[in-house]
Amino acid sequence: MQWRVNIPPLTRVLLALLIAFSLSYQTLRYGLDHTAGHYLALVPQWSIFTPWVYFTATYSEQNIVTIVIAGATILYGGKYLERAWGSMEYGKFILLVTLLPNFVASLIYVFLFAITQNDSLALVVIQGSVALQGAFLVAFKQLVPEHTVTVLKGAIRVRVKHFPAIFLAANTMSGIVLGTDTALVLAWLGFMTSWTYLRFYKKQLELSTASTSDTQLLGDASETFAFASFWPDVMQPPVAAVADAIYNALVALHVCTPFTAADVEMGNEQATARGEGGLPDLLNRGGSRSGRSKQEDAERRRALALKALDQKLHAASTNTRQQSSVPSSAATESPATIEASAENQP
Repeated sequence: MQWRVNIPPLTRVLLALLIAFSLSYQTLRYGLDHTAGHYLALVPQWSIFTPWVYFTATYSEQNIVTIVIAGATILYGGKYLERAWGSMEYGKFILLVTLLPNFVASLIYVFLFAITQNDSLALVVIQGSVALQGAFLVAFKQLVPEHTVTVLKGAIRVRVKHFPAIFLAANTMSGIVLGTDTALVLAWLGFMTSWTYLRFYKKQLELSTASTSDTQLLGDASETFAFASFWPDVMQPPVAAVADAIYNALVALHVCTPFTAADVEMGNEQATARGEGGLPDLLNRGGSRSGRSKQEDAERRRALALKALDQKLHAASTNTRQQSSVPSSAATESPATIEASAENQP
């Protein structure tokens, strides 16, 4: 019996890069020269001479624990996202959430060094998959927000939509208390990069239409993926006020294209369609999107559209019955009232 590795191709490549870069980093740092690690990890002062580190730093872990965590993130997150989006879209996402957080983080530390003249800020080592972890959690929050993860045989149950806030809170507290400031910075940058891309720029298939054609939408305008929706209910009103003010300023500067009411409605329908489908059994499906999977998607979109149409027709018929049950003013006049009005006429 032939053993088959059920891992998508790009996810396999990323796992191989993680192992290769992490082992090479340990060899450079401990086997040759402790200062040679900057050839794979990101050091702001040296990054201008080694620009490839903006990519390799994400996959150059420091120890076995972080390698295992990064490997689990890439394996399980990649197996789902690559099959949900396809290898091409998944590759774009990976490049963005790998390069941009590292680049912005290096600019932050260079800026802090320029202000404080503290040499340690320019020589800080930025590495690890923290930004990738935050980005994956945002993507799962978009795709399966209501899916529940159980830990310790059901003793702990957490919905996927709460993971980004927990992740950010943990890294923020760790950065303040334990001094892991690079993880703090990367966590927030990975979160913001992923949310911005998925909210405004990523193309996605329209799930709420009965058409079998692969209609593409830009971004996700749904209310369930708004920035305020990532935080606890008590924090959402002030967060929404600040986020809306920033969004309106960016729209005024023509940096962002404003969402229309139709965009928001379509985004809500997309979110409902994803919720109706639940967490797909993608881990048991092999390869890329085949003709059969496209047909299944079309059938699923058709079923969802028929269900939405049935709900609208049911609501319309209910309203019609309610309106017909309300008697007109002429029909409700009693015979006595009609007789009295007739007597009063000259």
